[in-house]
Amino acid sequence: MKDDVFALLAKLLREQSGLALPRDKEYLLESRLTPVARKHKFDTIDAMCQAIKGGQKRDIERDVVEAMTTNESFFFRDAGTFDIFRKNLLPALVTARTNKTLRIWFAACSSGQEPYSVTMILEEEKAKFAGWNVELVATDISNEMIQRSRDGLYSHFEAQRGLPIQMLAKYFDKDDQGWRIKAPLRQRVKFRQFNLLEGFATLGAFDIIFCRNVLIYFDLATKRDILERMSRQLARDGALFLGGAETVIGVCDKFAPHSGHAGIFVPAQPVALDRAVGQ
Repeated sequence: MKDDVFALLAKLLREQSGLALPRDKEYLLESRLTPVARKHKFDTIDAMCQAIKGGQKRDIERDVVEAMTTNESFFFRDAGTFDIFRKNLLPALVTARTNKTLRIWFAACSSGQEPYSVTMILEEEKAKFAGWNVELVATDISNEMIQRSRDGLYSHFEAQRGLPIQMLAKYFDKDDQGWRIKAPLRQRVKFRQFNLLEGFATLGAFDIIFCRNVLIYFDLATKRDILERMSRQLARDGALFLGGAETVIGVCDKFAPHSGHAGIFVPAQPVALDRAVGQ
């Protein structure tokens, strides 16, 4: 790939999604953007980039960003994380929330397995939440992923990957195309397109934020900015879930590790929540 083509794509991705793309990731551009070029009737990625330079931008740029920001996801990824969520954090919040309100945000939810994993846990624990207002907000930069998540349809491989067989039988319906999570669970999650480079105040305040295996794709300044803004949306006794190999140490001083659990962080100091208008 020519240097000017790589530079164009790297600049586009950084400006529109925050994605930092080092030169050694050229293979990723080639594998993900070749189908995009073909979709738009170009023989090569270079030819597609010439069209972007020439002003044929909107649809092509959108598809480029969606192709490069779509990440792998599966049910109950890192099972220990969900055990801590269920056995430690949920009971603590049930005790602390006298207003019986719980809000959880899934940032960069991809194809929806993570929010649906939590939805199944909440369904299993529903006796504890009788009379509660539980709001699950799942966002992703990709409109395609948001639509996939809303549909809740997964292939046989996707449905079985990480998902206990008893939950598959209990919470999914089988059809000719695969396995679809049951409508009542789909309806509990509010999916919306959202770019993490945008302001978070319109989303409101949250008790728990999941932002797992996402920040690794951003440069240090963008990571710090996102984490600092997330700290303003998180309750002082809330928790931030990152990927098991991710950390805030050396990136943002607004969070501290949670009881030694890898990938889970709590506010390091009390903050004023940056709530949405009307909340």
